[in-house]
Amino acid sequence: MQVEIKPKVIGRLNRIEGQVRGIGRMVEDDRYCVDILTQLQAVRAALTRVENEVLKDHVDHCVMRAMTGDDRSDREAKANELIELLNRALR
Repeated sequence: MQVEIKPKVIGRLNRIEGQVRGIGRMVEDDRYCVDILTQLQAVRAALTRVENEVLKDHVDHCVMRAMTGDDRSDREAKANELIELLNRALR
């Protein structure tokens, strides 16, 4: 992961961690189910944004370096890695 991206990702993950703890408190306090579900959807959306940021960084940094490099096996490995990531995302 590129140095400038890492603090942003860690900050977002820390906020998400706080949101999840808050949802736990909501469950303990017997809050209305719809309110809990709304917060769960917000956490899922926040995780998706972090996932997209990490994927973009991976493509911009790791994959592009492999694709412009001379190592054919590295290029193939990175291409296969992306295909597998996309397949998992579609499940």
